[in-house]
Amino acid sequence: MKKTIFLLFATLIFLTACESVKEEKCAFQPETSSIDIQLDYRSLEDSIPTIETKQQLVSFFTRHQAMRDVFFHHQDYPNDSIFINELYQRFTSPSFDTLLMETKKVFGDGSALKQEFTRAFTNLRYYYPTTFKVPRIETVITGLETDLFVSDTLIIVGLDHFLGKSAKYKLNMYEYMARRYTKDFVVPSAMLLYGIDSRINSINPDDKTVLADMIAYGKAYYFAKQMLPCVPDSVFIGYTSKEISGARENQDLIWEHLVEKEVFFNTSKLVKQKYLDERPTTVEIGDQCPGRIGVWIGWQIFNKFAEQNARGKDLSKLMSVNNPERILRDSKFRPN
Repeated sequence: MKKTIFLLFATLIFLTACESVKEEKCAFQPETSSIDIQLDYRSLEDSIPTIETKQQLVSFFTRHQAMRDVFFHHQDYPNDSIFINELYQRFTSPSFDTLLMETKKVFGDGSALKQEFTRAFTNLRYYYPTTFKVPRIETVITGLETDLFVSDTLIIVGLDHFLGKSAKYKLNMYEYMARRYTKDFVVPSAMLLYGIDSRINSINPDDKTVLADMIAYGKAYYFAKQMLPCVPDSVFIGYTSKEISGARENQDLIWEHLVEKEVFFNTSKLVKQKYLDERPTTVEIGDQCPGRIGVWIGWQIFNKFAEQNARGKDLSKLMSVNNPERILRDSKFRPN
C-alpha cells in the first residue's frame, strides 16, 4: 500500500530542519597550471559618464553594436532618434551617477570578477580544449534593463543587476528571485548558460518527460560546479541556507512525493511548472519546500551518476550521456 505524505508533516520537517549549511567541500579541481588564459575584459561602465552629447552616444553604440541590440534592445524602438534620445536622457540623469557609484562600491575595479571569469574559463579550456574560444567580456550598467548575455564570442554583464539587497534601486522581480542577483552570482550564472549549450549538454529532444528535464538541468548545474569548484551550491541554485538544509535533510520526503505522484515520467507542462519552474515554494510537497525542487533533485542524481561512473574527471564523456533513465539507474541515487 502506498504511503501518504501529509503536507503538514512535510512542512513541519522543513521548518525544523537544520538552518546551518554544513561546510561544503570543493568539487574536483583539475591541474591547470599549464593553461594560460588571456582574458579580453573591458569595463565599459566607466565610459558612460564621459558621454556628453548624443553624437558621442551614437559613436559608443557604433563601437558596441551587440550591446546596443541585445542589451539595450535597439530593435524595439520605432527609430534611431527615439532610441538615442531615451538612452541619452537615461545616461545623463543624476540617478545614473548614483547607480555607477553603487556599482563601483560593490565591484570595485572589476579585478575580482575578472579573476573569477579567468578561473572558470581556465577550467573550461581543461575539459574542452578545442570546443570553445574564450569570449570577450564586457561589463556595463544599463539602468536595470538587462542582466546578462552570453554567446560564443561575447559575454556582456549588466553589473547594476547584481548589486544585492542593499541597492538603492530595486529589481522589478519577486524577492525569492531577486536575492540571487548579487556579485557572487555573475560568473556562476554565465557558466550555467554554458551548461545548457547543446555542444556540452547532450539531450534527447524526443524525451518530453519531467525526468528528462530534471536530468538536463542537473547536468547543467553539475557542469557549472566543475567550472567553479569551490562556489557553494546555494549560489548556483539560488536557495537560502535554510532551503539548502531543508532540501538535503528531506530528500527522502521529496523523493517519496515524486514517486507517489508519478511525476518522473509525466509529460504535462503543468506538472513541469510545479516542480521545475520559478516559484517561491513547491507547495505540493510543503510550504517550506523551495521552488524548482525537481531541478535540485536532478542535480543530486547527476552528482551521484558522476561519482559512480567517472569520479567527476571525464566531464565531456559524462555530459554526452543523454539517456535520463540510464543516468537515474546507474546513479544508484537513494535519498537519505
